[in-house]
Amino acid sequence: MKIPRSSAPRPTFRLIPSKFPPIGLFDTVATAADLDAVMDLVGWTNDRLVSERIARIPVADRAFGKPNSSVIMASFLHVPLSGARFNAADFGAWYASDRIEAAVAEVGHHMRRETVATGRLDLTRDFRTYKAVLEGRYADVSGRMADLPDVYAPNGYTASQAFGETLRANGADGILYDSVRYAGALNAAAFRPRLVTSVVQTEHYRISVRRDSHGIEASKLNA
Repeated sequence: MKIPRSSAPRPTFRLIPSKFPPIGLFDTVATAADLDAVMDLVGWTNDRLVSERIARIPVADRAFGKPNSSVIMASFLHVPLSGARFNAADFGAWYASDRIEAAVAEVGHHMRRETVATGRLDLTRDFRTYKAVLEGRYADVSGRMADLPDVYAPNGYTASQAFGETLRANGADGILYDSVRYAGALNAAAFRPRLVTSVVQTEHYRISVRRDSHGIEASKLNA
């Protein structure tokens, strides 16, 4: 199947739970050699999974020495046990949307799944917004929900993870795809940390969901 390559929309938006404070390990490191030394010093390479994931990122593809580099790298190194739409559990990606409403819908969906899994009636969580520019050329499957139903499956990632990891193994920068949670929005999954650029923290949001409702409540918090 031939898949065209396209540029990602600019800017993009990603929400990260505020309970995970940004740690600037990668932000001020000047060289790749310094980065390895700092990671050894703080014990990151003692974590087998994190060490293996760092080793998978070529030095030229790592993000360091610029603001929010640690936020970028964390998305590749700290991965949900079930993975995400286009990556398996052993290595992450940077997911973002072309509008903040879609980013809210994406995290709200996963929060509701959490209430079902844990038996909770409701869940409220605070998030930080990161605005970023995604460089590179992305495998573009937008507009192809009907052609690729398994890739766009709303509640199962088996096919889409295999699809994404195959593209990554073949050198793709990432994937552009329609948001499954917010009609009309475009999402991107970047496979290389260095492609995530100009990252700026912006608004804070409080998002609430209920297990018995498809509604999502989102309110902007004061700085």
